[in-house]
Amino acid sequence: MSKQERRRRVLVVEDDEALMLGLEENLKYAGYEVLTARDGETGLETATSHKPDLILLDVMLPGISGYEVCRTLRDEGLTMPVIMLTARKDEFDKVYGFDVGADDYVTKPFGIRELLARVNAALRREERRQTARAVFEFDEFVLDTNARTLRRGDEEIRLTHTEFDLLAYFLAHEGQALSRDLLLSDVWHQDYYGTQRSLDTFVAGLRKKIEKDPKNPRRLLTVHGVGYKFVRG
Repeated sequence: MSKQERRRRVLVVEDDEALMLGLEENLKYAGYEVLTARDGETGLETATSHKPDLILLDVMLPGISGYEVCRTLRDEGLTMPVIMLTARKDEFDKVYGFDVGADDYVTKPFGIRELLARVNAALRREERRQTARAVFEFDEFVLDTNARTLRRGDEEIRLTHTEFDLLAYFLAHEGQALSRDLLLSDVWHQDYYGTQRSLDTFVAGLRKKIEKDPKNPRRLLTVHGVGYKFVRG
């Protein structure tokens, strides 16, 4: 790292003291600046005031939950990657985490190497997002990859990080039938640990925001046996 390069800042919001100390030690050893919080309110305040590059966010916290912290951050327009940490293994809990704006989801117990790999991958994806620039228009929508906004007229449509990247990818490959494996590879790149079911969840979330009738989409279409494609309505 050059002298001019700022160390990446990671906020850990976790009420388990032993786990927090372990994460803090390993993240610092990996070269990150680390902020910590033990409850949801403090985590939210720290995130909004210090604007870390990435947040590791426990789901079950004293006070407000990690879900509510993440939802509030997204409602306030903060777009840093959020990786949720949880002991819950139910698919519903993971889907809900994505719905409120999480970028990744790690189930406890986890290995520190895997977690650090996810942190590194999320930050690399964020770097790629910030270097790309394009504006796409379709119907009444305008997507600006530099400002990372989707607008319908004067209204801004809130997207999660992953929803935004998926939509930008679909628009850049308009009319092409894109396999699920290709989308996982090109949008999340080889570092992604998710599944095709996770991809389907994000597509469903996108449809709710850009389709007049999400159950009968006319823009973001399913290509049976392949994956998806985007067509102008």
